[in-house]
Amino acid sequence: MDVAKVIVDVPSKDTDRPFDYLIPDRLRPWVEVGSRVGVPFGNRTMQGYVVSLHPRSDIDSARIKPIQSVLDFAPPLSPDLVDLSVWMKERYACRQITALQSMLPTALKGKAERYITLADPSEREQGSREGVLFSVQPETEGEQNVLAFVRQRGEVSLEQLNRAFPEESASVKALLARGLLREYQQIKDKLSKKTMKALELAVSLEEAQEALNNFPAKAQRQKDVLAYIVEMEPFLPLSLKEVLTTVGVTAGTVKGLADKGYIVIEDMEVFRDPYKGRNFEPTEPLALTSEQKQVYSRIIHQLDERNHGVFLLHGVTGSGKTEIYLQIIQRCLEQEREAVVLVPEIALTPQMVERFKGRFGDRVAVMHSRLSSGERYDEWRKIHEGRASVVVGARSAVFAPFTSLGLIIMDEEHETSYKQEETPKYHARDVAIRRASQAGAVVILGSATPSLESYHAARSRSSSEFEPELLEMPSRALGNRLPEVRIIDMREELKEGNRSMFSRPLHEAITARLERKEQIVLLLNRRGYSTFVMCRSCGYVAQCPECDISLTYHQKSNNLRCHYCGYAVQAPEVCPDCGSEHIRYFGTGTQRVEEELAKLFPGIRVIRMDVDTTTEKGSHEKLLKQFRDKKADLLLGTQMVAKGLDFPDVTLVGVITADSALNLPDFRAAEKTFQLLTQVAGRAGRHHLPGEVFIQSYTPEHYSIIHASGHDYLSFVKDELKHRKALHYPPYCRLILVTLSHEQLPLLVRVAENYASDLKRRADRRGWFGSLDRFAAEALDVLGPVASPIPRLKNRYRFQCMIKWRGDMDAVSLARQVAEELQDSVRDTKLQISIDVDPQMLM
Repeated sequence: MDVAKVIVDVPSKDTDRPFDYLIPDRLRPWVEVGSRVGVPFGNRTMQGYVVSLHPRSDIDSARIKPIQSVLDFAPPLSPDLVDLSVWMKERYACRQITALQSMLPTALKGKAERYITLADPSEREQGSREGVLFSVQPETEGEQNVLAFVRQRGEVSLEQLNRAFPEESASVKALLARGLLREYQQIKDKLSKKTMKALELAVSLEEAQEALNNFPAKAQRQKDVLAYIVEMEPFLPLSLKEVLTTVGVTAGTVKGLADKGYIVIEDMEVFRDPYKGRNFEPTEPLALTSEQKQVYSRIIHQLDERNHGVFLLHGVTGSGKTEIYLQIIQRCLEQEREAVVLVPEIALTPQMVERFKGRFGDRVAVMHSRLSSGERYDEWRKIHEGRASVVVGARSAVFAPFTSLGLIIMDEEHETSYKQEETPKYHARDVAIRRASQAGAVVILGSATPSLESYHAARSRSSSEFEPELLEMPSRALGNRLPEVRIIDMREELKEGNRSMFSRPLHEAITARLERKEQIVLLLNRRGYSTFVMCRSCGYVAQCPECDISLTYHQKSNNLRCHYCGYAVQAPEVCPDCGSEHIRYFGTGTQRVEEELAKLFPGIRVIRMDVDTTTEKGSHEKLLKQFRDKKADLLLGTQMVAKGLDFPDVTLVGVITADSALNLPDFRAAEKTFQLLTQVAGRAGRHHLPGEVFIQSYTPEHYSIIHASGHDYLSFVKDELKHRKALHYPPYCRLILVTLSHEQLPLLVRVAENYASDLKRRADRRGWFGSLDRFAAEALDVLGPVASPIPRLKNRYRFQCMIKWRGDMDAVSLARQVAEELQDSVRDTKLQISIDVDPQMLM
C-alpha cells in the first residue's frame, strides 16, 4: 500500500473528505488504518487520521505530498471506530474529523509547533541582499548568542527561543534567511505520559551484597542507600523521591552511587490512577431470583452465540439489574471478550465503580469528565494497551478502544444526558447499537422507566432504527414492596394557611424519621436560592444582559447568576430601576430549602448535592460516603440524587415541587416528570425497612404524577402515546431541530425564513413535503421558523425550525445541504446553523 487517505484536522465543509498522501518507505511498517499522522497541508503541518490504504491514487503522484510522521506506536483508533465515524457523519450531520476527535482523549488532540535547529552546512548557500554579497557566518553578537543557544540544545521550539531572546527576533529571522538555522514543524500532544525518576540495580543482587561488605567507611551514606535498595529488591524499581525521604539523603549522594556503577537512575512512567490507595472490598455473585434467572439465561444465550442482539431490560427500582449486569459481564470475560458499562451521570459513578471494582478489580477502567485530563488519558491507555477488560463511564465511554467487544450495557437508558448537546450531537444509545452490530456484540438497555422510543420499538418490533427484545422484571429482588406514594395537593395546603415549602404531612414524616434515626432524601430539581429576583414596587426582574433569561439568586456568594452563560453580578440592595428597597426573592432553589430545613428542624444534618456543591473533584463520592456512613440525616439535591443510589436506611423520599418540569416547552415534559418521580421514589425502602414517598404538587391531577404515584409505567405509556400520536411526535416520527443564531436580529429573521422556504421547496420537489396527518408511508413537515424558547443566549439571537418526518427518506442530508448552501450564500462567518438529529432538548 503506497497511498493513505487521511482526514485532516481542519473542521470545515471544504476539507470534510479524505486527502491522498504518499507513505514513505521508512513509515510503511507504522501506517495503518486508524493511525494518527502529521501531514503537510498548505503551508502548515497538521494532524490527521488514516481512514484507508490503497496501492495507488487517482491523482498524479507528482502532486501528492508524503506523510511526515506517525504520532503513535499503535493506532489510537481501530478500523471499526473509523467506520463508525463515517456513520456518525451521515447520521448526525457533522464533520468526520469532529466524530473522530470525539473518540479520543483530549491529550491526543495535538497541534503543530514550530522548531528551530542548526541547518546542515551543505544546505547553506552564499546569497545576496539587494545585490550585495552577504556572509553565511553570524554577523552580530545577538546572532552568535542565538546560534550558541540552539547548538547547545540541538533543537528548540520557536516559542522557547523567543522567550530566551525577546529582543533578538530580527536575528532569528536573519539566521533563518541565510540558512544558518532551519525551521520545521512537529505535532505535539497536549499532554504527555507522566514520568518520575526511579532507581534500579546496575549489578546483580549478589554483587550488590558483596559490595556492601567492602564499602569504604567515608561513603557511609551511599552504603545506606545501597543497603535500602538491596532490601527492597523485590519491589524495584524504586522512586527516587521515596529513597531520598526514607533514607534521609540528598540527590547528590544517590548520584554518587550511580557514578560508581552500582545503580542506574532512569525515567519511569507513572500511571495516574484516580482510585490509587482505594481498597475495594471483593464481592461474590449473588443467587438470582427466578425473574433474574430468566433474563440472565436469555441474554447469555445470545452472548454465547456471539450474535448481535439488543435487549431492553425493564426492571422496577430495586429489581437487581446491576447484579445481572455483573454476572453477564463475568460470562463475557470468560469468553475473552470485553465489556462497556455506560452510566448517565457522574453522580452514579462512585457507587457503580465500587460495585464493578469490587467484582472485577484492576480489570476495570473508569472514564468520566470529573477525572483530570492526565487521569482520563491514562485510563484510556489502560484500555488501549489491553490492561483493562471492562470500562465503566459516562457517554463517551461508548468509544472505548476495545478490539474484542462482546457487551455494551447502558444503565438508566432513558436519561437525556446520553445525548451530547455539542457537535457531534450523538446519542450514546444509537452509537452503542451501531458499534455492537459491527462487533457482533450484545447491547443491554436497562431502566425502570424506559424511554418511549425504546419501549415502543420493543413492543411493536416495527422500528426501522432498532428493534430491542423486551425483558421484564416487575418485582424487587429482595421481595420487599415498592414504597407507598402519597400525592399532596399544595393548593389545599395554601387554603389551609400553610405557606411553607413543606406540606404538613411531609413535615410530620421528616420529624418521625429524625426521631427513629432513619434517613431522608429530598428532591428539588432547581439549584440556587431563588428562581428570580423582583422589585415589588415597579415589577423590575433581574435579567442576564446577554441572555433572555432571569438571573438566579445564590445566597452563599450573595450574587445573581445566569445558568446559561455564567454571567454573575452582586445582588442589589435597592431596585436598579426605581431605587425601591422592596427587593424580593421568588421561587425556591436547593439553597433556600437547606436554610428552611435548619429553621424547622433544629440540629438536622443536611448534605446538599447540586452543581454548586459538587464542582470539586471527588465531591460526589465524598458527599455520598458521608451520607452512607450516617453522618447526615437528610440528602437534599437536584436530579442527581434521584437515580442509582442505594442506601439501606432511607425510608422517606420527598419531592418538593413535582411540577417544575411539566410546564416547559418540551413535548417530553410529562415523560421526564414521570421518570424523575418514579426514579426518586425508588430510593426509599430498598432493604429491610419499608419506604414512603411524598410528592408535593400544584397539579396533582396530571396523569404523569398520578401514574408515578402508582408505579404504573404501562398506564403512563398508554396515555402518553395517545398524545404523541395525535400530535405526531416520536416515536411516531423523527425530528431534526435546526437552530440559527446571529448577533443581528433582522438578518437572522431573513436567513431563517429563507432556510425554511428552501427546505420546503426541495422536499416538495422530491415528493416528501406534506402533513403527517396523511397516511402516506413517507411524509415530511417543517414547523417554523420561530424564536427559540430562550430567544437570546450570549448576545446571540436564536431562531429555530423543527423538521418532522417518517419513512426512509434522507431528511438529515437534505437539512444539512440546505444549511451549507445557505451559509455559502450569506457569507457571514457570524451566522451559525446547528443541526440536532433526534434532539432531547428543545430549549
